[in-house]
Amino acid sequence: MVSHGKVKVPVWYWIVSIVALIWNLMGAMAYLGQAFMTEEMKAAMPMEQLALMENTPAWATAAFAFAVWGGVLGCIALLIRKKWAKMILMVSLLGILTQMGYSYFMTNAVEVYDTAQGVVMPIVLIVIGAGLVVFANSAQKKHWIN
Repeated sequence: MVSHGKVKVPVWYWIVSIVALIWNLMGAMAYLGQAFMTEEMKAAMPMEQLALMENTPAWATAAFAFAVWGGVLGCIALLIRKKWAKMILMVSLLGILTQMGYSYFMTNAVEVYDTAQGVVMPIVLIVIGAGLVVFANSAQKKHWIN
């Protein structure tokens, strides 16, 4: 599918990239919501969840930031068809794995949160993060990004 020396990108590539950007923007909003949480919002949280959040070390919070902002930047790179999208999405995945590793192995988050938030959501995040790296790798091999 070559047109005037350029590889034609299928419509589904754009759909996946836009949906992925929206997904990562929602993650960025969650990060900002946590970073700028007011005292009133904290008072409304269950005590166990607040304790988990307030006792999170800076490196785990930094992993969260790398995960979400790397995801946003990586998806923007996909939309502007830059091959560095793969590297940025790999950084995002590393952030996800670090953050989820901390939650699973160094805290009692699975006990504190319900099954959907404590078990299912972390798995979904890892699968989507890995899927975006695979997607970017495939797009690079097909010369959709360069």
